Amino acid sequence: MDTESIRSMSEYSSKSKYKSHSLKSGTNHRSNSYKNNTQTARKYSDSLNNPYETTMAPYQTTVMLDDTRDGQDVVEVQILPQDENWGENTTAITGNTSVQSGSMEEMGALWPDTEQKSAFPILCHRYIATTLTGLLSLVAFLSPLAMLVLPKLGVFSPAATNLSPQQRETLLNCGAECKGVLVSLAFKMFLLAVASWAIFLRPVKATMPRIHVFRAIVLALVSICCGIFWLFYVVQVTEGVRATATGEDLLEYRALVSYSSSLCDCLLCIHYVAIVLMEIRHLQPAFYIKVVRSPDGESRSYPIGQLSIQRAAVWVLERYYTEFSIYNPYLERLPVSKSKKNASSFKFYDIEGIGSNTLQMSQSRGTMNGHARRRDSSHNERFYEEHDYERRVKKRRARLLTAAEEAFTHVKRSHHDPGGGSAMDPYEAAQAIFPTIARSLQKYLRVTRQQPRHTVESILSHLALCLTHDASPKAFLEPYLSAAPVLQNEKEQKSLQSWSLICNELLTRALKDGTVFQLRQNDISLLCTIHKLPHFSITEEVINPKSNRFVLKLNSETSV
Repeated sequence: MDTESIRSMSEYSSKSKYKSHSLKSGTNHRSNSYKNNTQTARKYSDSLNNPYETTMAPYQTTVMLDDTRDGQDVVEVQILPQDENWGENTTAITGNTSVQSGSMEEMGALWPDTEQKSAFPILCHRYIATTLTGLLSLVAFLSPLAMLVLPKLGVFSPAATNLSPQQRETLLNCGAECKGVLVSLAFKMFLLAVASWAIFLRPVKATMPRIHVFRAIVLALVSICCGIFWLFYVVQVTEGVRATATGEDLLEYRALVSYSSSLCDCLLCIHYVAIVLMEIRHLQPAFYIKVVRSPDGESRSYPIGQLSIQRAAVWVLERYYTEFSIYNPYLERLPVSKSKKNASSFKFYDIEGIGSNTLQMSQSRGTMNGHARRRDSSHNERFYEEHDYERRVKKRRARLLTAAEEAFTHVKRSHHDPGGGSAMDPYEAAQAIFPTIARSLQKYLRVTRQQPRHTVESILSHLALCLTHDASPKAFLEPYLSAAPVLQNEKEQKSLQSWSLICNELLTRALKDGTVFQLRQNDISLLCTIHKLPHFSITEEVINPKSNRFVLKLNSETSV
């Protein structure tokens, strides 16, 4: 017993020495970390007092590893006191693992992007169809004029070498009737040019994977018409000049003018057919399309006309960028307040060493029951989390509106120069009143997860614009309170948007009942389903005017 007591006392003394040494080192380390934390807190408070240096950054954690104490790593953690405990940006600087650091941009530079590789083919595919269409249209438009000018230029002079001077004058002479046809042709050409410019001479909205069937049909008609007219023109003019030289028949210039006018009439008819097929046919609603966005599940329904699948995809994308709200991936999981994050957990200890099996069984049973209760109450937790989140958003919104209204009361437009340099331009005025709004706006952007979309410079520019045009505080807050449309997001304001179209049917086929196709871009997908509009049968029902008479029934309990 004495030896056991002496051994226990020696172990106790050694443990107490180790604890005292660890407490001393922990105290020194804690004092150093306290100084670092106080300096960090002062810097953060200074950044809040000076909002122009505020970077609307999320919750950050900085981990620094230094091998300065006996070759061991000392970990110093600095946590910026951001509210709502939001953000997942972590910066790690290691001194013992690597002497170099690299970003995702630098790594991406090693492997060129596929979009950069395919930029030239995309541009070719985008502009080659427009170029060919423009060249063919220009040739068709200049053909009637060329048919009139070529005889004047002497193109057919080898065939007219045997003509007398009188016959040549008769060939190129244009009388009163011929001049009337020329005036009519000039007006037709002018109308054709104006109509083509107003309807077809405009930038292409989308580059489709398949050909545009109706446009191909129109171009084929133009090519056939011009080819046939030019073939008959060359043959008839050459044969007519030879017949005039032999005296068999007399070719007059009036016939060439009438021929050119007929070609212009055909081009006007083709232009009308193109307008009907490409601009008017799909205006009459024949289906309704339901668009569901994944992963947030936002949906819209629209009436749509008779279009091909690929043209319907372009039509859907136009509505998506102008009517859908901005997709925010950070809102897929609602933020939870700090008080609800820490779940109560209990640990059981067997002090006397009795009944360990019973204690383990009770612990496992309690754990299983806790998991079952947590699983059964998951919908309740979701309900209360959404309710709590909506309450916090409304609270921050009310504070932001109050702060904005208070800030706008400090600025007044000056209609004359007060002198002394006290007048400010719109940007300086925005910088002067921004501190009143900065904190409330920053908290609202944090709770709504809009910080990646808005920077301090963009907010100041927007505030200066609103002050320039005498906008109200609510007009200033509109981009932050309303998350629609998609094009309001600066990241979506690109000159080129690439989407993938997925469908089990040929993309040039027309829409029909039950057609389903999908549009994809990165993590966003639009599932589109086509349904046919029903036939509405409306019958007339006549109401007898004598039935519009009423009788008042009174009883003892009536209050009238």
